[in-house]
Amino acid sequence: MEIKIPAVGESVFEALVAKWLKKDGELVKKDEPLCEIETDKITLEINAEAAGVLSIGVKAGETVKIGTVIGAIDEQGMPEGAVAPGVEPVVKPESQPVTPQPPLSPAVRKMAQEKGLKPETIQGSGKGGRITVDDLLKAGIGDLGTGIGDRERPPKAGSLVEQPSLFAPAAEPLPAQVGEGGRITRKPMTPIRKRIAERLLAARQQTAMLTTFNEADMSAVIALRTRYKEHFQKRHGIGLGLMSFFVKASVEALKEFPLVNARIDGDDIVYQHFYDIGIAVSGEKGLVVPVLRDADRLHLAEIEKRIDDFVEKVKGNRLAIADLEGGTFTITNGGVFGSLLSTPILNPPQSGVLGMHAIQERPVALDGKVVIRPMMYLALSYDHRIIDGREAVGFLKKIKECIEDPEEMLLEG
Repeated sequence: MEIKIPAVGESVFEALVAKWLKKDGELVKKDEPLCEIETDKITLEINAEAAGVLSIGVKAGETVKIGTVIGAIDEQGMPEGAVAPGVEPVVKPESQPVTPQPPLSPAVRKMAQEKGLKPETIQGSGKGGRITVDDLLKAGIGDLGTGIGDRERPPKAGSLVEQPSLFAPAAEPLPAQVGEGGRITRKPMTPIRKRIAERLLAARQQTAMLTTFNEADMSAVIALRTRYKEHFQKRHGIGLGLMSFFVKASVEALKEFPLVNARIDGDDIVYQHFYDIGIAVSGEKGLVVPVLRDADRLHLAEIEKRIDDFVEKVKGNRLAIADLEGGTFTITNGGVFGSLLSTPILNPPQSGVLGMHAIQERPVALDGKVVIRPMMYLALSYDHRIIDGREAVGFLKKIKECIEDPEEMLLEG
């Protein structure tokens, strides 16, 4: 049976074979993860569709077209319990628990493979006995080494050095190369980081990007959230956050300034009469931008629930390529990391991206008096080829007006 690179979206034409999780000639079970592939949008696992002996045809680190055969599984002549030639049989430890082990998350499975740990010998501290990243870190302390020589040992030839997780920085892999007496460490970029770099560079080179700024008084939104917090939670089963207000405000502004919702296609301007809003979410290997479809039809609670679902999918590595495709406009919130002001980069072919930032109490002039207000800087980066300064400034001003007077956004069917 052939193992092919699956079609993962209309706009994805190639994928990188990032890592093989099984060895060439190894016996694999049906539905067992075989390898990881990376596109410029997402990391995916390919599972075995049948049991048999694995034959690897494309090495890790190679980029291939969608539909390419990267390996095969020989289903013939392998009785139950057989071991493929050249592969040492796995001897189960006597202390192996009788009860079935809870399934491992992709992050835990990957770390266990990188550190050579056996999950079946580790007692999990998570819910239902599930093994967590912290459990692996504690179990691997004795194997990490304490000497400089241990920390400086380069990875095996052909292996990939993964980017350290944003949520588990202590799990950083061994450096690829240490030089100048330990004064520098050189590591290859991860494949997905290379793609991110390529896309960001293309966004700067292929668009006439410009950014305009404004600020919004968050007093009204904060007061509404405080007033309706408990009622909203009881009625909808989810908290009322800031992002839903900005999604609704963006939709109102996009309706008033349709060029910000449009895109360039060759020599044409394509006006899009729907509002699919991309929400930047931080993942282990960088930001991903899942899309809220038809955001103009969603109530605040529906927006909050879908964003929460995206966050859970990102944490569990369950985000589908369909979640990332399309989008007419993007919102990114650097404020969650403490950013006070930044210039967001466009997500082509979109023509605009809104940057939210940290809320900071600042003195402002109001009715001739200096008062303290919770203020947020807003940034709109836009493609100047299609959007003029007047539309950009007007768009951001509309966002400001909606946020500072948000009552209408709560008057929903």
